[in-house]
Order: sequence, then structure tokens, then C-alpha cells
Amino acid sequence: MTADHNGTKVTHRRYIPYSHAHYGGNLVDGAYGLGMFGDVATELCILTDGDEGLFASYADVQFLAPVRAGDVVEATAVVVRTGRRSRTVEFTLTVVCRADPERGDSAAQVLAEPIVATTATGTVVVP
Repeated sequence: MTADHNGTKVTHRRYIPYSHAHYGGNLVDGAYGLGMFGDVATELCILTDGDEGLFASYADVQFLAPVRAGDVVEATAVVVRTGRRSRTVEFTLTVVCRADPERGDSAAQVLAEPIVATTATGTVVVP
């Protein structure tokens, strides 16, 4: 019988360096967040199943707000369905801090209201 891992959650927080800016306005490409989703999915599989697992697919990805160099983001993964070998996972990428160049070159602020930048649903498979 498979253990029920529903509700198990992993969060990673990361500063996005300016070297990752890909577009005008210091925008970072959407693949950056998807890479973070892969990282939290890996830790989630290790936590729940003792194996890194494999990312099988995304069912839905929504890019809701821009992510910029100088942001601090949180990527969160939550198991919402536990199958025999698969896990359905909901992902959220949230901007929690943002550079504030109007105040100075190195100024930044913690956002009073974090910005949900990307959401996704994916499937991981474990042996």
C-alpha cells in the first residue's frame, strides 16, 4: 500500500542575480521558475519516497507576473494527489523581495504583499 503524502510541502527561497536577466527591464525568463520547480520537486520526492524521482509532465503553467533580476523568490511544491508511483504536485513561484532602484543602486524591499508570479501543476514519478 502506498503512503498518502498529500499536503507534504517543500519551499526554496532564492535571490535572482542580475546575470540572469534575459530581457529588457531586467526581466528573467519563465524557465528560471520552472527550474526552481524542478528543484523543489526533487526535494519533495526525496522527502516522501527516499528517491529523487523523475519529472514526468506539466498539466498547466501560468505566468502571472514578471520576475526580475534582484528579486527574492520562493518556489513551493505541495503534493495534492498520491498515486502508486506518481505524485501530482501544485507549484507556486512567489516574489517576496524586489529591488528598488528608485532609492539607490543596491536598494531593495520586502514586499508587504508577495506577488504570485507563476503557478503550475505537474506530475512526478518515483520508483
